[in-house]
Amino acid sequence: MTGTSIALRHARVRYGPLEALHGVTLVAPGPGLTVLLGRNGSGRTTALRALAGTLPLCGGAVAWDGADVTRAPAHERARRGLRLVPERRAVFGSLTVRENLELAGPVTGFALDAYPQLRPLLARRAGTLSGGEQRMLALARALPAHARVLLVDEPTQGMAPSVAAHTYELLAALDACVVIAEQRLPPVLRGRPAFVYALRRGTVVFAGEAGEWTGSPGSPGSPGRRGE
Repeated sequence: MTGTSIALRHARVRYGPLEALHGVTLVAPGPGLTVLLGRNGSGRTTALRALAGTLPLCGGAVAWDGADVTRAPAHERARRGLRLVPERRAVFGSLTVRENLELAGPVTGFALDAYPQLRPLLARRAGTLSGGEQRMLALARALPAHARVLLVDEPTQGMAPSVAAHTYELLAALDACVVIAEQRLPPVLRGRPAFVYALRRGTVVFAGEAGEWTGSPGSPGSPGRRGE
């Protein structure tokens, strides 16, 4: 896959009278991993949804490989190779694990090799799975899709530490532009080539390499470059 990138340019998003993003600028290059950090209410999930097109901007732009796609609807971005794995409702609870996987295409060895824990659960309804198992299923659907851009909100929520570490390895190895939203920087990513943006109250307060990040979003002692 050739290199690709997706970006927000001075993006503003409103929920009714409340502005959730205040002119956020960030660039996620690929292949590679970009991490959006922030507490609940920081704007990290809003930024993912703005990139995916499921939330409209009230100002600024979304650029994909330098082209303005701000007005492109979510289904058009998906057709071009963008995949969003939301934090909630990422699987169809009334369908079985196998049926969920089949919605993304034939159930391949790749999907199940990524998470072999799902093999004995293929006949189970997805809604009966634990939170961590549902995250595995959601990612097993997305990983074989060969997305150009993959956006994942809290990919390892509910997973055991060993499965979470495996998940980050899978995401970091993808030949795609991968953007994940997390509350804290996963320790396994500190030694990897990943770029970090920390958001606080809808603004970027830190931008730098994962190895430079030492604090929490908005902490005054965090090194690195401030967002534009």
